[in-house]
Amino acid sequence: MPELPEVETVKRTLNQLIKGKYIDHVTVNLPRIIQRPDDVDAFAFMLKGHTIEGVERRGKFLRILLDGLVLVSHLRMEGRYGLYRKDEPVEKHTHVIFHFSDGTELRYKDVRQFGTMHLFAPGEEFNHPPLSKLGYEPLDDTLTPDTFKEVIGSKKTKIKAVLLNQAYVVGIGNIYVDESLFRAGIHPEIPANKLGDDELSRLYHSIVATLSEAVEAGGASIKSYVNGQGEMGMFQHSLKIYGRKDEPCYGCGGPVFKTVVGGRGTHYCPSCQPDRK
Repeated sequence: MPELPEVETVKRTLNQLIKGKYIDHVTVNLPRIIQRPDDVDAFAFMLKGHTIEGVERRGKFLRILLDGLVLVSHLRMEGRYGLYRKDEPVEKHTHVIFHFSDGTELRYKDVRQFGTMHLFAPGEEFNHPPLSKLGYEPLDDTLTPDTFKEVIGSKKTKIKAVLLNQAYVVGIGNIYVDESLFRAGIHPEIPANKLGDDELSRLYHSIVATLSEAVEAGGASIKSYVNGQGEMGMFQHSLKIYGRKDEPCYGCGGPVFKTVVGGRGTHYCPSCQPDRK
């Protein structure tokens, strides 16, 4: 699933590709992608005649800003956007097409069919699901080390499960939680409220550094992720722990372990990330 760095990269790419384009009409081939309004024809009618003013991100969601509307889009497992000429063949699993007046098309392709789109009046998107219950942005100035300690430090749940919970801090998915915990030297199964102030501070800075580096690398193409121009991210070449089961740890040389925490496959080094049992 695309996480914060990947969605941020898609956002930046789409701003280069579709900003200023005028929507002539919209084609929806898979109605269940459209969550709001609940009428596909109404969705297409509402978008017709609008101009795209820019693209923003909230957590793992894209906010496509139009003149008078906001389209909130979640890529889920394998959703992707691409800009095409209208005469190019439409690939299989292309579920939504935004036809622009200049003869190009923004196409949304989703093999797993889990992606969603919600349409709102500007500002209204923050008062309703899926954005209304999201937590702090980890790369935003509003999440300071002290705020991070307040939000995370009181939770009795295992620290990895806490970090995956989008109600506290958004955008840190499975890959970057493992990387951040390894970087901070913290075992993924330690309850968050058992971490000291120094550990929480170290974890905060590890998260910010890991995500910032991943954004600069264009995200990580572990499975099928590409940006809006079909380009892969490069951060997978910098991963220190994720996906390295039984390989030697970069810190101590011992084998990397894999377990399950919060229902997610979890990589860690028992020597560099000691548990407190």
